[in-house]
Amino acid sequence: MPGGRLTQQERQQIALGLADGHAYAEIARRLDRPTSTVTREVMRNGGPAAYRADLAHRATEQRSHRRRQAVPRGPEPLAHGRDAEAVRAYEEMFTTVLMQSGMPKMMSRVLTCLYTTDAGSLTAAELVRHLQVSPASISKSIAYLETQGLVRRERDERRRERYVVDDDVWYQSMMASARATAQLVVAARQGVSVLGSGTPAAIRLENIARYVDFVSESITRAAKQGRDLLHTKSTASTQPEPAPAAGGDT
Repeated sequence: MPGGRLTQQERQQIALGLADGHAYAEIARRLDRPTSTVTREVMRNGGPAAYRADLAHRATEQRSHRRRQAVPRGPEPLAHGRDAEAVRAYEEMFTTVLMQSGMPKMMSRVLTCLYTTDAGSLTAAELVRHLQVSPASISKSIAYLETQGLVRRERDERRRERYVVDDDVWYQSMMASARATAQLVVAARQGVSVLGSGTPAAIRLENIARYVDFVSESITRAAKQGRDLLHTKSTASTQPEPAPAAGGDT
């Protein structure tokens, strides 16, 4: 099975396969590549709907150039024996998912960086070093993420400002989304009285209001019911594995 980086011709075959509606596994089989290679390639370059072979090839060359140009800082082994290349690929994929949800690219990169650090917090200098961007880019991104309720600031013992993602951030985000959706319900129902109850336009708006109201209430209820899941701590590393039963199957 061939290894190494994808060639431009292989990227063109991926683009053709996506255009024809083929699954990642089928495209990978035709290229004699692992399915994970094709999946990672597509997700880090815009996803299946936006993937372009020439842009993907250029972006890969630019990432490679940036890594070669980076000033060596000595070996920095990752915690828990993590694979550095796998972590980098995952960060790119997660960033793409956030971008597809509507978040700007730089803000998505910063949020991904915060999510994937064990501490759940980083200083501006640490973000600048990890993302290889300017302090101004970090400042602008943090300001945006704060307005969305996705990060907060705090001071550590050295009086440095740290940017933190709380375990509760997704609950707060869901509740904020539900509140925004509730405003749409109010606006739609105001239109019913303006356009005249029983008219086609008013009926359309009332149906929208009922649907959105139902979804908003469902989100709120589910968010409250599932809130504890955000605070669940894994115990897999602290509990010993059960011993095999005596006389079991061989």
